[in-house]
Amino acid sequence: MTEPAKTGQRPKRRLIAAGLAGTLAVIGAVYVIAGQNGNSNGAQNCKVSMKIADEIRSYATGEVAAFLPAQKPLSLTDLKFNGEGEAPVSVPDFKDKTVLMNFWATWCAPCRKEMPALDQLKADLSGPDFDVVAVSMDRGAADKPKAFLQEIGAKNLGFYHEPTNTLITTLRSKARGTGLPTTMLVGPDGCEIGTMYGPAEWASGEAKALIEAAISAVKGSKS
Repeated sequence: MTEPAKTGQRPKRRLIAAGLAGTLAVIGAVYVIAGQNGNSNGAQNCKVSMKIADEIRSYATGEVAAFLPAQKPLSLTDLKFNGEGEAPVSVPDFKDKTVLMNFWATWCAPCRKEMPALDQLKADLSGPDFDVVAVSMDRGAADKPKAFLQEIGAKNLGFYHEPTNTLITTLRSKARGTGLPTTMLVGPDGCEIGTMYGPAEWASGEAKALIEAAISAVKGSKS
């Protein structure tokens, strides 16, 4: 007589186990969004970038309609890569500048297509308040991405390289960097203003208006 009771309990146990698994999944998702590397830190340390994101939201149109202004910006100060001569570079090295940081690779066709526009954007807008930083994610030596930039006649972009995949792993731990190209607008506090997944025509009028609005918002926050 006890066997039917055990059989009847099995569905209940399965329901409890399923409910527990669902709860753990939700907790895991919350950790990604608001845990140690998540948005809760940004809310405390990224007030300038949060204000800029709010002010430029209406400029995400046309060629940059897919740009996502951050609701709770992430601190990006732990992002590290290499510059010319493999010199170490990190986001804090661009302190006090608004930076359009693009992650690309030579094997990524959309990345290759948008690179001339990024080169033109740097020529048109870079200065004491703004810079374009395109970081190659090609594994191994820098010869291949350097040769590609020479091939397309990129004369304005500096060369940055992260050959180990450490940077993209860091971005994914922050629930960013789901693929290439990924482009992040970074505030002078080293925090995310917004992120674009996929390519864009960065030398377009809409893109320049978005970036110029961000630069103006930074100046406004200092006055």
